[in-house]
Amino acid sequence: MLILLTNDDGITAPGLLAVYHELTRLGEVCVVAPETVQSAAGHGITISKPLLTSRVTIDQGVVGTAVDGRPADCVKLAISQIMPRQPDLVVSGINSGANVGINVLYSGTVAAAVEAAFLGLPSVALSLLLKNDITTDYARAARDSVTVIQDLLKRGLKGGDVVSVNLPALRAEEQPKGIKYCRQCTRPWVDTYDRRVDPRGRAYYWNSSIFALGETESDTDVAFLRGGFITVTPLQFDLTRHDQLKRWQS
Repeated sequence: MLILLTNDDGITAPGLLAVYHELTRLGEVCVVAPETVQSAAGHGITISKPLLTSRVTIDQGVVGTAVDGRPADCVKLAISQIMPRQPDLVVSGINSGANVGINVLYSGTVAAAVEAAFLGLPSVALSLLLKNDITTDYARAARDSVTVIQDLLKRGLKGGDVVSVNLPALRAEEQPKGIKYCRQCTRPWVDTYDRRVDPRGRAYYWNSSIFALGETESDTDVAFLRGGFITVTPLQFDLTRHDQLKRWQS
């Protein structure tokens, strides 16, 4: 199996390196990832300037291609130009921070996986919830991630499928409570801004929002992740609201 590994935290991010080592148990892994952090880049692509690339030694024996672009750029470029052949699987992550609820629309991690699905490939986005009072263990998260990926492959993950996987923040003595296949929460994330004034008297604003798992229904990715479960949510990129379309057509 040939696997493309990318992310939105940058090619030297600890989550990417940790899952690289676990994915090598499944096959050959090719790393093509952004040169710098692209968090909340969404599904942007670069069209107004060239995409510069460089070979980067991520760790001893681990070499990848850094792209001066966004996560979706990395997937496009990897598949069309860099990889020796089309990959059998695309993995994006592990992201430093959860991507549940409407965060999937902002997430560069998820966007990379969606781009792969656009191109007809099976893909998985991996994200890890962070908590200030819990030491982040990427190696453990990587092991759990590959367990989920193996389960998805057994279930028949196919070209065009895209799945978002979120892992809970756990202390060393804790275990995930299980794996929940669940829906995405669609409640809005409340934004907050700090208003400031520059020396010329012009107002400017800093987005000061701190992501937190907010209120939600009991059957969503947000609820189960908060409860200590690994969440698995199949996504789609057809944004058509089919029920309304049928009503209008009739």
